[in-house]
Amino acid sequence: MFNKLKQFQDIRSRAKTVQSALEKESAEGSAGWGKVKVTVNGNQRVTSVAIADDAMGDKAKLQDMVKDGVNDAMEKVQKLLAGKMKDIGGLDLAKDIQDMMKS
Repeated sequence: MFNKLKQFQDIRSRAKTVQSALEKESAEGSAGWGKVKVTVNGNQRVTSVAIADDAMGDKAKLQDMVKDGVNDAMEKVQKLLAGKMKDIGGLDLAKDIQDMMKS
């Protein structure tokens, strides 16, 4: 039982390390020929939104541009994170959790 607790604590510590490392990463998505720019961090949180003044006129169009900008940023950050997870051992962490649950 103590061995499982130790394993869980180790996994939790590694998960916090991975989360901290990913938070420092970011990606920018854009839409409407750069009129809307959205930045997302490695924890997939929107950290900034920039909207050009001339994009404010058409509400429906602006809403679509914001949606497209967020989706673009999310796609880019997910690709970035896939590579980073390999580098910092995050994929091993998921496997370790599965192995711990099996035993």
